[in-house]
Amino acid sequence: MTVLLRVEGGPYEGIDRRTLRRRAEKMLAFLEKDDAELSVAFVDDATIHELNREYRHKDKPTDVLAFAMSEGEHGDVSGHVLGDVIISVPTAKRQAKAAKKTLLDETTMLLAHGLLHLLGWDHETASKDKAMRAETDRLIAASAARALPVPKKKPSTKRSRR
Repeated sequence: MTVLLRVEGGPYEGIDRRTLRRRAEKMLAFLEKDDAELSVAFVDDATIHELNREYRHKDKPTDVLAFAMSEGEHGDVSGHVLGDVIISVPTAKRQAKAAKKTLLDETTMLLAHGLLHLLGWDHETASKDKAMRAETDRLIAASAARALPVPKKKPSTKRSRR
């Protein structure tokens, strides 16, 4: 799997690229998308505002945008490239503060949410929203889980006959 992570307009205090890349990789592994390619960008409000206005016709900043490569005219040739998740760090900071969460927790949630959009999930109805929130929570848990140690083989207690 490949996770391309970039920070534009930063650096942003509290954005740990290594941790967020590792969390994205764990999410992809949990989803069994080991051959997937994902691009993640952390941007400022002005950048996400412009993207939101141009592509969603909403003239305001937002917290996360997802651009799936499998959609559109040439979506059938996207292969393993999932697309782009764009996260506004200033908006994530405000939301984290309001929710009394860390910036890492908020950006992890936004990353999971955006990834699910790339995979076709949506929250247009109450039942779809509930299902997407539950799946987001599962991805967050998977991304923060520590890798389990590989069990060592126990030495054989059987004696060989000679």
